[in-house]
Amino acid sequence: MLFKKISLSALLVLFFFSLQVHSQSAGSFVRSIPETEGVSSIGIDSFLEAVGKSKNEFHSLMILRHDKVIAEGWWNPYRRDLKHSMYSVSKSFTSTAVGFAVTEKLLTVNDKVISFFPKDLPDSISEYLSELTVKNLLTMSVGQEMDPTGMVVTRDSNWIKAFLALPIKYKPGTKFLYNSLATYMLSAIVQKVTGQKVVDYLKPRLFDPLQIQGVDWEVDPRGINTGGWGIRVKTDDMAKLGELYLHKGNWNGKQILPKEWVEEATTIKIEQQPDAPQSKKDSSDWLQGYCYKFWRCRHNAFRADGAFGQYIIMMPDQDAVIVITSETSNMQDELNLVWKYLLPSMHDGKLPEDKKEEAILKQKLSSLALAVPTKKADPAFVKNISDKIFTIEPNEKNIKAISFQFKDNGCKVILRTDTAVYNLAFGSGKWESGETRRQGPYLLAKAKATYVGLPSLKTAGSYTWKDDNTLGLTLHYVESPHTETIICHFDQNKISVDMLNSFDYGSKKTTLKGELSK
Repeated sequence: MLFKKISLSALLVLFFFSLQVHSQSAGSFVRSIPETEGVSSIGIDSFLEAVGKSKNEFHSLMILRHDKVIAEGWWNPYRRDLKHSMYSVSKSFTSTAVGFAVTEKLLTVNDKVISFFPKDLPDSISEYLSELTVKNLLTMSVGQEMDPTGMVVTRDSNWIKAFLALPIKYKPGTKFLYNSLATYMLSAIVQKVTGQKVVDYLKPRLFDPLQIQGVDWEVDPRGINTGGWGIRVKTDDMAKLGELYLHKGNWNGKQILPKEWVEEATTIKIEQQPDAPQSKKDSSDWLQGYCYKFWRCRHNAFRADGAFGQYIIMMPDQDAVIVITSETSNMQDELNLVWKYLLPSMHDGKLPEDKKEEAILKQKLSSLALAVPTKKADPAFVKNISDKIFTIEPNEKNIKAISFQFKDNGCKVILRTDTAVYNLAFGSGKWESGETRRQGPYLLAKAKATYVGLPSLKTAGSYTWKDDNTLGLTLHYVESPHTETIICHFDQNKISVDMLNSFDYGSKKTTLKGELSK
């Protein structure tokens, strides 16, 4: 029969050809084999092994070489179809919006910031405030002494007015200071000159051409996108932005952004620590220079990055893009792993086929998963607490009551406040998917208007019994980097509940006390 005469290699060629045709028709990326694009499967596998042994919690990975995806994976319960909070990767999208506005001659980088907001100016305008330009906002060189973001967004409703009222200690353009509120000001400027929020302005110019769908972005109390944080996109969408910038604004043969703007936006504009010793610069990806909301990296790469390890790494010398979403307390460590394992795996020209290693890598990428809490049988006393309500003493989280429902290898936890009831789902020995309006762990959780207009948050929960009287609940907010751990200690009719956010790494906890309602 004909099929018996077709070799395995021929079948593989047909398989990957069909993938390419499908991908192109769906507007997605073409998929390829690592060795075909000059990358070692063993090198990628070694990277995954190192990630597994590190203290970094990866959520997704996508590696592109020569415009083709050669490796991709999501650590269950994170998934391809889910968006992910990007934190400061948002800044690179805001920078892109500024690029479009400059291209359309709606503003220039040399425009004075005060010219856009005549109604929000302080009574006295300092010399340095009068000198402040759009370029200073883009390059983190406003001249303020400290990053004002946390103070302003939790205290004020008019963030523009609050920003302009802050003292500027250093001459704008002379000193680098990471300043997320400066990027918010860029978002406000784009909205001022276009009449649209950044997310809406970018839709026909960036999102539609790149077929990026379902983007959402946080707003301030007056409906302006937060700019420096708050965008949520999928891993594929991050890769698309990376490819656009890798190819200097060209997408599938069409110039989306002018080449000149991309080059301007991704070349060094200011040094973070010009007086740092060379040895420190050589070992840090945070001291290679800052651009227009992009960072220069070692190895002639550049990147968009967000807190806790959200990365779009663009590598022009290797014609590669690497995308990572994760939660880590050591972002440099993740980049070190990229340089140690992935960079040396990239070669000029094709590599010999290695079907065994290709198969090993494919299997590993398809089975990536975060550890599920150990499955244990429910102790007998759960029948005494299931569907009962524990009244909680006054606390900072405003939780008034907690109750539990154990059924069908699952546990539903119901939290009650003065104004809402939240149902959280947990599986036994598995991740149970759910949704909640309860705000999860977040660095800017106390900002005014946080989560306004966003949909319910998707979760994945699992539970285990740490001992006969201690219930451990793990809740991943799977469209964010973060996880909440809830430890419930039962003592007859009393309960003690420890609540921890993953980004505190065990350094903080909130303890609730309560007892069964009569």
